[in-house]
Amino acid sequence: MDTSSVPPQQVELTSTPKPHAPYSTWRALTTAISVAILVASLFTIWTPGTLLSKDLADRISLLQPLIKSTQAAFPSPTAPPKPRVGIVAGHSGPQNDPGSVCSDGLTEAKVNLTIATLVQKNLVEQGYDVDLLQEFDPRLTQYQAKVLVSIHNDSCNYINNEATGFKVAAAQASLNPDKASRLTACLSDRYAKTTGLPFHYNSITPDMTSYHAFDEIDPQTTAAIIETGFLNLDRKILTEQPDLVAQGVTAGILCFLHNEDIPPTATPPAQ
Repeated sequence: MDTSSVPPQQVELTSTPKPHAPYSTWRALTTAISVAILVASLFTIWTPGTLLSKDLADRISLLQPLIKSTQAAFPSPTAPPKPRVGIVAGHSGPQNDPGSVCSDGLTEAKVNLTIATLVQKNLVEQGYDVDLLQEFDPRLTQYQAKVLVSIHNDSCNYINNEATGFKVAAAQASLNPDKASRLTACLSDRYAKTTGLPFHYNSITPDMTSYHAFDEIDPQTTAAIIETGFLNLDRKILTEQPDLVAQGVTAGILCFLHNEDIPPTATPPAQ
């Protein structure tokens, strides 16, 4: 997943649908106020002689401007924006960098994009604003979000029987080390529980801890990189169960965003 030598390129923006504002207490209150004003106004124009008369109907019609002005005076408040999440599909983009390439032509870039797209879909369904970003996306410059996660995978080559599992790392020098540690712990715990894959912490490399995006994004954005498996021994789950893999990543991100409990053992060993 070495991406240090590939130059940045221009890409198209990816947009996601915005959730509708829920029916709020404020909206119910303003509706009640409008009804109260209308009822009070009806009492002022009603007399026994006008009940069910054409004159009463004419007078009620005169209340329409009052109703509209009351509604305008109490507009529904704008719903606060949902937290923004960035998902980087490792090696994707117009530079055509495939990452690791298997003997049958399967590329890391393709696997990464499939998983990243599914993670984006999962989070959008949860009501979040999610940017699907390419490896050297121009939007990464001072990118602001609650969390950014870059998705990669390890080599197609057979290394040994121990070369199976996932890896998670955050920036070595983070402005918010506690948040970075919590994000990696959430990803590690939830991904392992969802997929059953082990944490292969002893193969974390400087390509991960010094990942280029860590230096490009806004310092307040909490970020991590995850290699969801080895394309050799873990190929079956990565290619045949990408939904499960994406669920593991999604659960880790939601764990961080929701401030869910995590066991102490979920924190990866220091490198």
